[in-house]
Amino acid sequence: MTILSNGHQWKYSEFIDNKNYSFNKDQILKSISKDDIDDAYNSISKWKGYTPTPLISLNKLSEELSLKNIFYKDENKRFDLKSFKALGGAYAVEKVTKGNKDIVVATATAGNHGRSVAWGARRLGLKCKIFISEFVSEARGQAMVDLGADVIKVKGNYEKSLIECIKQSTENSWQIVQDVAWKDYMLVPKYTMAGYSVMMKEIIDQINHEKITHIILQAGVGGMAGAMVAGIARYLENIPTTIVVEPDSAACVLESIKTGKIEKIDIKRESLMGGMSCGEVSLVPWEILKNSVKHCISLPDDDIAKTMKLLGNSTFSNEPIIAGENSAPGVISLIASCEDQNIKQNLKLDHNSNVLVIGCEGDTDKEMYQKLINQN
Repeated sequence: MTILSNGHQWKYSEFIDNKNYSFNKDQILKSISKDDIDDAYNSISKWKGYTPTPLISLNKLSEELSLKNIFYKDENKRFDLKSFKALGGAYAVEKVTKGNKDIVVATATAGNHGRSVAWGARRLGLKCKIFISEFVSEARGQAMVDLGADVIKVKGNYEKSLIECIKQSTENSWQIVQDVAWKDYMLVPKYTMAGYSVMMKEIIDQINHEKITHIILQAGVGGMAGAMVAGIARYLENIPTTIVVEPDSAACVLESIKTGKIEKIDIKRESLMGGMSCGEVSLVPWEILKNSVKHCISLPDDDIAKTMKLLGNSTFSNEPIIAGENSAPGVISLIASCEDQNIKQNLKLDHNSNVLVIGCEGDTDKEMYQKLINQN
């Protein structure tokens, strides 16, 4: 070890195998169809300012971990929103409003999804209501105000803000554009996830004929993870090992995978990985993830700031990467897995491995980003 050889132990909290694992492409594409995925790409790729985000080689880290390649999808460069969420909420707004400028759209958010909905509403000249919890930073709230949204702060966590969003939207006949599904509300989250799947189309075009062997996917309610698995089913000939990573304080996918049914987590503390701090997996992604995720890993917050700093100072790659707190978990879980020889062998991580990690956001809160990377 060289770049990691300072005696630091990279931490994970829990690692499990999915006893119900069975990756069935046809079954996955029943939840989000090939046409849904293709329609999203065909639409989004025509938006003003669209360009694929970079796929960066973490070449220094792959050498350190004795892996062939580590590919980092850098969503810091996604439009002006610095997050993969720009693909989902804005696309869903476009789909549900269908050119009707009298519709008011509303959503609850921890930050990035709300910015996407607000941006999508502004693109189409629509009014927008955003509900945020008291834990969302002032900077993230202001970013949505700057996009023209009416931002309503709700006491309590994300779930409380969602309840209030549903209540006021029902009372005022607003169109909810949410990235989480529930009974009788499944179509809009499918649109959102179809938007996210654009990342996989870009990755396939960028990968230069290398075969992805492993993919590590962050999960909050599971929308991005489910969308990327659907993208795998749509675009990849091979089936890579799929790993979901979550905060240990809100590991709703991991706990649901254990029992084979959706489990609700009572979140006792808010994670630094705020966009992933969700207590229950969404219905649409759950139908995809319950059999197609091979392994789950949960993490404490301990290594988030350190990883952001190392990505930012070119320790892991030939170029600096601005990575927000929700971008770090994929890299952390890979390092921790390689340091644990039992997990490394279980995952078959070796010199032939091409690992894909998702840098799902940049410095969406600049003040928080600077505070974290400048910690001692």
